[in-house]
Amino acid sequence: MEDIAALAVIGGSGLYAMEGLTGVQEHALETPFGLPSDPIISGMLGGQRVAFLARHGRGHRFSPSEVNYRANIYALKLLGVKRIVSISACGSLREDYAPGDIVIPDQLFDNTRLRERSFFGGGLVVHASVADPFAPQLSAALHSAASATSARVHRGGSFITIEGPRFSTRAESEVFRKWGMSLVGMTTSPEAFLAREAEIAYAVLAHVTDYDVWHQTAEPVTVEMVIQTMLRCTGIAQQAVANLAKALPASAPNECAGCMANSILTARDHIPAAAHKQAAPLIGKHLQ
Repeated sequence: MEDIAALAVIGGSGLYAMEGLTGVQEHALETPFGLPSDPIISGMLGGQRVAFLARHGRGHRFSPSEVNYRANIYALKLLGVKRIVSISACGSLREDYAPGDIVIPDQLFDNTRLRERSFFGGGLVVHASVADPFAPQLSAALHSAASATSARVHRGGSFITIEGPRFSTRAESEVFRKWGMSLVGMTTSPEAFLAREAEIAYAVLAHVTDYDVWHQTAEPVTVEMVIQTMLRCTGIAQQAVANLAKALPASAPNECAGCMANSILTARDHIPAAAHKQAAPLIGKHLQ
């Protein structure tokens, strides 16, 4: 299909729409992996067309383990997306990352168990390189965009994704801290890895909503706590995205373009037709 938007925003808990979009269009797409969480909305923001997808669906219908991550990323790729900003509510595992702060993490630990993590298989073997799962240039630009808001913003830290939908036990939270994790959430994996397989640059704007359950003087995390903090921070997230759209034009190079070129192990003449067709929109130029 035609390229609709180079930049996409995936909204998490508390962010189900993108304010400020003009010339709005709705895109109802089907993918080989089923339907995305919601129709994708696109509109003009900061001088470029931006796509928005509600990760959990409008009305928050899908739990973290039920989100169809593959359909979401595949659909965004079909629209020509080159960069994704994920808006994510998370818990802090560090004293200095306080509720209300924004963090742009630089590392990711996958502690999920039940999710589909790859687009590939069925006769097509692909091993993505994800030593640095968040795109450095996009993350730097997002940090600058967020720093121009009223929020306190941090750069760096390791983000651990847990299965959910329950929150952590105190023992788990303490273990994550001993492992050196900075943030805990439920949706960044496999989203970041699928974006890499689709050659889309991906960065996270993480809103700290709580101290998880490890902090001795803070209340343990609850849904009410998460939503209240996210509602206060929604305007900041939207302003940060608007700043990014102005600073990073659609014509800016995609730092992940071509990153899958050397990841395909299957001999090209042995790739089944069905697997080839399914992978073509993602990495078709590398399948020739």
